Amino acid sequence: MEKRIALYGGTFDPVHAGHMTVARGLLELFALDEVLFIPAHVAPHKRSAHVSVPLHRYAMLALATQDEKSFRISTVELDAPERPYTVETLARFQETLGQTARLFFVMGADSWAEIKTWREWERVLSLTDHLVVTRPGYELSTAHITPTVRERVVDLRGAGREEAERALCEPGGTRIYLTDAAQVDAAATDIRRSLRNSEAGAKLNALDVPSPVAGYIEKYRLYREVHERESLDIENEQTH
Repeated sequence: MEKRIALYGGTFDPVHAGHMTVARGLLELFALDEVLFIPAHVAPHKRSAHVSVPLHRYAMLALATQDEKSFRISTVELDAPERPYTVETLARFQETLGQTARLFFVMGADSWAEIKTWREWERVLSLTDHLVVTRPGYELSTAHITPTVRERVVDLRGAGREEAERALCEPGGTRIYLTDAAQVDAAATDIRRSLRNSEAGAKLNALDVPSPVAGYIEKYRLYREVHERESLDIENEQTH
């Protein structure tokens, strides 16, 4: 059976327990061989927002994933001065890995709701399979996409591993799998805001971020200053 790799993009500012829960849930349900975290340089639609420097975000991801043998990190977007769009990143991975692996792009419910605003969105949805992860408070709908794309949607909410495996083995082209494998209500925005609003910095715990990441944030005193307007929510972490 060909290798299965999930591509998990985002700013990861910081990587938190929710990200890890999603990755582990997808790894289990879809029998993935690997989850490849892809920290973005700065998503094109967020270039007016402050995002921590790539070095810090990469270091926090390295600490969060160091004990997870199936988790890896790619610097493909951090190393790209042109700050690529998702369609370009996926095309690049399809070219380099697509011959030996089945690729899945991880997408949150909020990103799914605005997919038609993405550059070459229909091509994005055709380059790889997609795993659309539900999030509390978001209603997954297919009304906003074209009938042709809608035919490729497979609803696996509530499904177990056997049902998911049967769905993955169905013949045909790339599919869009809706899943509630890991419903979490964690937001990097809330973590940053909590740290800013406390004089000494809020005490982080395992419910917020992995322990090594908490130590890193404390060591470098990250998120203590107001670097962004409260109205800018950069939790939607996909590079469009």
